[in-house]
Amino acid sequence: MRLPILPGGDPTKIDEEKAMKLIRYAIDEGVNYIDTAYPYHGTGMHKGGQSEPFVAKVLKDGYREKVKIATKLPSWLIKTREDMDKYLNDQLQRLHTDSIDFYLVHNLNVGVWDTLKQAGIAEFLDQAIKDGRIKYAGFSFHDKIDLFKEIVDYYDWSFCQIQYNYIDEDFQAGTEGLKYAAERGLGITIMEPLRGGKLVANLPEEAKNAFDKADIKRTPVDWALRWVWNHPEVSVILSGMNEMNQVVENIKTASEVEVNSMTEKELKIVEEVKTIIKNKMKVNCTACEYCMPCPAGVNIPKCFTFYNNYHMFGKEESYDRFLTAQQKASSCVECGKCETHCPQGISIRQELKNVRSVFE
Repeated sequence: MRLPILPGGDPTKIDEEKAMKLIRYAIDEGVNYIDTAYPYHGTGMHKGGQSEPFVAKVLKDGYREKVKIATKLPSWLIKTREDMDKYLNDQLQRLHTDSIDFYLVHNLNVGVWDTLKQAGIAEFLDQAIKDGRIKYAGFSFHDKIDLFKEIVDYYDWSFCQIQYNYIDEDFQAGTEGLKYAAERGLGITIMEPLRGGKLVANLPEEAKNAFDKADIKRTPVDWALRWVWNHPEVSVILSGMNEMNQVVENIKTASEVEVNSMTEKELKIVEEVKTIIKNKMKVNCTACEYCMPCPAGVNIPKCFTFYNNYHMFGKEESYDRFLTAQQKASSCVECGKCETHCPQGISIRQELKNVRSVFE
């Protein structure tokens, strides 16, 4: 979802030479799970992006045999049983593969779940496994815990994917959902372990000072990933790496970390950092861009990034420097389309008014 792109900011223009080196290096060093999805590196949620076709290119020359591919059925586009087969078959072609190892029903929430059930999602997954188009069925989730439990119990899933990091223990599925799924035998894949990079870049000074109290000095990335991997229920962590130094650092952490390896003192330090950050953050945005494109042209994730940074680190010039007039919060026409796609349930229209009051 966050591959390096060429200068200009167009998400469909992947920097293929750079991305190829990153991913193949990662695979050569032992990474064996490649996560993509139908809309990634596209211009919106309603048509296929460039991520899946690029993954097909990366996995040529013998690399397909070294990894498991995970991709996702675009749940919000499904209205009938036939739609499910149409998108899966299209994805098989886009990925140049006969079988998808881990197939997820993407972004499950209360808005799409009933439609999927009525359209025959269980029968579709059974058939796709039976005919070999997919090997394991799972789902990714962005909603409240009660719905998560209902979905876990609805079908014989092999695995699920949830957002989890030291800030989000009580958010969406959270720790309760993590344990609920694990107790029922599901493998668990973690997304947003670094919260879209927010647990790494520009941490408040108080948070850095708290980390510095540890006996062993670690980077914020190392702390965040270790905290997730410390949980025995976690099977796989997804990290959106787009620079070689990130790949190298993440692989180093993965090669060293063990379940239940963090000391009581270290866990208390993470809890202190969590409290510091939560007290400063205003909008619960991970910059996943599911809200984009905005019909009015507002760059919603960047507006919220500048707004959160303002509250965590003080006012800066970036809002005016990096946003055009159309991309600013004041361009919002309050149509509400963004809120129907936001996996975090943010009241985007109101929050954009707050952004405008600070910066404009």
